[in-house]
Amino acid sequence: MTARTVNCVLLKRAAPGLDRPPYPGVLGQRIFENVSKEAWGQWVGHQTMLINEYRLSPVEPKARKFLEAEMEKFFFGEGSEKPREFVNPGSRS
Repeated sequence: MTARTVNCVLLKRAAPGLDRPPYPGVLGQRIFENVSKEAWGQWVGHQTMLINEYRLSPVEPKARKFLEAEMEKFFFGEGSEKPREFVNPGSRS
C-alpha cells in the first residue's frame, strides 16, 4: 500500500497523510483530507501542553469542547495560542 499524500494546510506543502481520520465527525474528516502526519504530530504535542498547562481532563465534555476548538484553530484558523504562563522547558535558564 502506498502512502497517501495531502497538501498540508499547516506545513503549506505536500506531505504524507494520516492513515485514517484521527478524530470523529466532520472535523476529523477535514483533518484527514488536509493535514499531514507530521502536522498531526505537532498538534499532539501542542494538545499535550494545553492539557498539562490548563490541567484539563479529556474525559470532561467542557475540556473536550475546548480542545476541539483549539484543534480547529490550530489547523484551519489563526492558530492555537500557548497559555501566557507557558515557559518552554527547553528555554529555562
